[in-house]
Amino acid sequence: MLRDKPKFNNWAFHTIPQKGLNGRKGYQPRGKALGGSSAINAMIYIRGQKEDYDEWANLGNDGWAWKDVLPFFKKAENNENGPSKFHGNGGPLEVSNQKAPRPISSAYLEACANSQIKIRNDFNTGNNEGAGFWQSTIFHSKNKNGQRCSSAAAYILPYIRVRKNLNIVTKATVTKIIFEGKTAVGVEYIQGGRKKQVRAKKEVIISAGSLKSPVILQRSGIGDAEDIHPHGIRMLHELPGVGKNLQDHIDFNFCFTTSDKNTLGISPVGFLKILGETVKWLFHGNSVISSTLSEAGGFFKTDPYMDRPDIQNHFVIGLIDDHLRKIHYGYGYSCHVCLLRPYSRGKVSLSSAEISDAPIIDPNFLSDLRDLKSLIKGAKFTHNILNTPPLKKYKLKEIYGVHDNLSDLEWEKHIRDRADTIYHPVGTCKMGNDELAVVDNKLKIKGLKNIRVSDASIMPKIISGNTNAPTIMIAEKCSSMIIKEYS
Repeated sequence: MLRDKPKFNNWAFHTIPQKGLNGRKGYQPRGKALGGSSAINAMIYIRGQKEDYDEWANLGNDGWAWKDVLPFFKKAENNENGPSKFHGNGGPLEVSNQKAPRPISSAYLEACANSQIKIRNDFNTGNNEGAGFWQSTIFHSKNKNGQRCSSAAAYILPYIRVRKNLNIVTKATVTKIIFEGKTAVGVEYIQGGRKKQVRAKKEVIISAGSLKSPVILQRSGIGDAEDIHPHGIRMLHELPGVGKNLQDHIDFNFCFTTSDKNTLGISPVGFLKILGETVKWLFHGNSVISSTLSEAGGFFKTDPYMDRPDIQNHFVIGLIDDHLRKIHYGYGYSCHVCLLRPYSRGKVSLSSAEISDAPIIDPNFLSDLRDLKSLIKGAKFTHNILNTPPLKKYKLKEIYGVHDNLSDLEWEKHIRDRADTIYHPVGTCKMGNDELAVVDNKLKIKGLKNIRVSDASIMPKIISGNTNAPTIMIAEKCSSMIIKEYS
């Protein structure tokens, strides 16, 4: 589902040419299914750093500090390890330990320990620094053990034909929000070539993600006039921040070949192994079929004086190159180096008034040179880990010619030639009080009535890690505020 040809449960967007990536177009896979991108993601459960949310609160977003959001993380969660100070086990989102980690993932952790990196058994206490195995949004209950627990599998599918107030409309595309004056009263959508409407008694909630929520607003006449007028759309409400403040995790990937047949590989032997693992998965779920591919990773500081890590590794048990769009025969492994808090900012806007046209996506990757410098530091740091004895014995070669003695200019070329997103766009309907803020701390769109946004687009600043768990937390907190308001 990650690839763009053919498209399968995936919008498979592309960016405009990126100056910071030597003119390349970046690739932006997004889930086109119930559950959105949680239906196609790598299922890694990471909340981010305590300081990320405290910073949101310090920017004027009351109620969004770590102490405020932690209860909603716990409320959502059914953690395999049971309840604790930081975890819940009564929620709908199943969070599991790795089902059948490969030996090479353990070797990565040994390499980290040899590099004086702390080994963690929990990345979700508000302090991520260190390395360890990820927990993942995978079912651990007996009848579904090893299956993906998307947000739809957790929150929607159990209630189909059970709750009378749930009506699901699929194969439909939202055209715009319907307003009476400045009050949202419904949604217009197209299904089977026909325009239809659904009316709202209380509120409309937009939850289409950081690349789609802003363009739905722009098609409804809400946003910056320069993004709306050229498409012949009537302005309803000037809100210049719609589509601005796009932030994403830029990521560089090391790709290695290996003779270790416990990794994922394309070969006759590999095919037979996958068949055997499939049988295991069907019987009890504990199999490489339920692997997140990135089974382990870590969070590191490129400067010891930082208040929190600025680099994340995703160590992968297969040779995953260019979003799986470049296939390599044989066995391999890879390791991603992700910049956690980039300074670069981009935007999303309409390409036309036609709903079938993809939005214009410009992450503006590496436009701030501080991002490039940090990514080079992170790549060097990670390369040292990958060349320590526990992992070095697995390596045949790095397929792009990365070696110990690269100059900074050579590192820059490698990064500009191959870096891209690791699928965490946020911020395009940001929460706050400044001139680019789109929603307030109750997630209500400023200057309009009866309409909220509830997805990753409301993040004022990107969090230090994978964005699926924080997005589900945002939805839990939003639903709690709605219930409180109408009770």
